[in-house]
Amino acid sequence: MSRLKGKRIIVVGAGSGIGAATVRRLAGEGARVCVADINTEGANTVAQQVCESGGEAYPIAIDLADKRTVDEAVAFSVERLGGLDGAHINAADLRVIMEDSDAETVSLDIFDRTIDVNLKGHLLCTRAVLPHLLANDSGAIVYTSSSAADAGEPVRPSYAMSKSGLNALMRHVASCYGARGITANSVAPGFVLTAEMESSGHLTDDIKNYMLSRIPGTRLGSPDDIAGMVAMLLSEDGRWINGQVFNVNGGALMR
Repeated sequence: MSRLKGKRIIVVGAGSGIGAATVRRLAGEGARVCVADINTEGANTVAQQVCESGGEAYPIAIDLADKRTVDEAVAFSVERLGGLDGAHINAADLRVIMEDSDAETVSLDIFDRTIDVNLKGHLLCTRAVLPHLLANDSGAIVYTSSSAADAGEPVRPSYAMSKSGLNALMRHVASCYGARGITANSVAPGFVLTAEMESSGHLTDDIKNYMLSRIPGTRLGSPDDIAGMVAMLLSEDGRWINGQVFNVNGGALMR
């Protein structure tokens, strides 16, 4: 497939997992990609893999909690690619999610960190890429949200609030800039097995079997499942899709 041939795209949070799979998918469909991540080693590895496969990718450091690095990463991408046609903003700080307890006891430091990265950081990325998309009178932004925004869980309130807010940001961008050629959508993954989760030692067979029992399907998700949806939304096939949240979760949440 070459439906993204020549498209210039930055993927934020691309050093592993869903972001890395998305970079490989976009490059495989012909896009030229900047691989942005706070994990520079991971970004370098992903970019090298793409280049070795005949694609074009450039690694760049970014920290969504630091406006300077966000602006620098986008500026680097524009310089290296000659402009931008799209962005997949995928980053989240999952290191704090196990301490995101409940509304009574969650540390405000955990709440602040979650909001800084998962919400404020996405606004910073949006503000950085929008002028370059608007200069083309065309472009697409895809955010990685979560089913936690709608599920109503008894834990992870900071995370759920950040993802609900992210969906609101997405709808704002779609509404405010749609008439100027910009689309914005969110992809909300279900339980996706990443290499990092598998190697952590925390993901037991009991947990995997329990998660599988909650979906009307035969397997759990993979990063490639999410990458396929992101690629479609960044392509011309997605040009009349705007302001939507797509639950890619094997049917765990049906709406």
